Amino acid sequence: MNPAVKFFEGEKWLVLTGLLGFLLAGVCAVWVMLYGGPVAPDGDLAKAVSFNAALGIFLLSTAAIIPFSAMGAKSKASFRWSYIILALYSYFAETAQNFRGVNPRFVKDGTAFDTSVATIFGLVALLLVLFYLILVIQYFRKKAYKLRPELVLGIRYAMIAVMISFMAGIWISFNQGRIIGLHGNIIWLHGLGFHALQAVPFVAWLTERKSLHTPVRLRLIHMTGIAYLLGLIVIGWQTFLGSSIFEWALLPLLASCFFLIALVPVVLMLRRANFMDRSF
Repeated sequence: MNPAVKFFEGEKWLVLTGLLGFLLAGVCAVWVMLYGGPVAPDGDLAKAVSFNAALGIFLLSTAAIIPFSAMGAKSKASFRWSYIILALYSYFAETAQNFRGVNPRFVKDGTAFDTSVATIFGLVALLLVLFYLILVIQYFRKKAYKLRPELVLGIRYAMIAVMISFMAGIWISFNQGRIIGLHGNIIWLHGLGFHALQAVPFVAWLTERKSLHTPVRLRLIHMTGIAYLLGLIVIGWQTFLGSSIFEWALLPLLASCFFLIALVPVVLMLRRANFMDRSF
């Protein structure tokens, strides 16, 4: 482990951009509480709340792990400022258009301005995927792994999950909406994949702080990462079938089991800590 490399190191501006998402989400939430979410004819401020908050969390999580990518200063700066610009446009499109009563992605009978915003928004979404893919590759190089082996292993699993989320986002675009079939909702797959950025690296971070043998640490991280990915795959299949992930059926129950298995290492390590505290 290289203690010289720290979370969020050198990423002040990306952190501030992420916090901006929470500020915008708060403003939209106040509006929703006062006036309701829908804005005629096609806007919905409730969606702006969730989008801004989700993008904010995503940017903060990304800012936390960038120092462990082993990228050079220029490469990190290129990624950082590209992502900040793309995120700022995303905040603008989602928030301003919903306030104007326009669906920022799928415009119906809108003006030329609305169509332009939606078109650029689609391009921005693709660029967000492309630039992130460049970041993903960095964590699968030996140079990054040597910095913090356990943590980077956890990040690798999280990055695979993020790519699944991005694919779900592209699926939403081609589907012209999040609903598929009678009850399928692609947004759950889209959102849960991104939360791997917090879940799996957290387990890896915990293993670093426990007096465990390296093979045991790696097995715990593999358990969490594999279980989380299997949970996403099952949710994706249930959604593809056009069914809700909340119905009492085999696939949703199987997905729940996988996500519970992903939590097992956390429980084991917390119980180990409690046992050691009592022993003293």
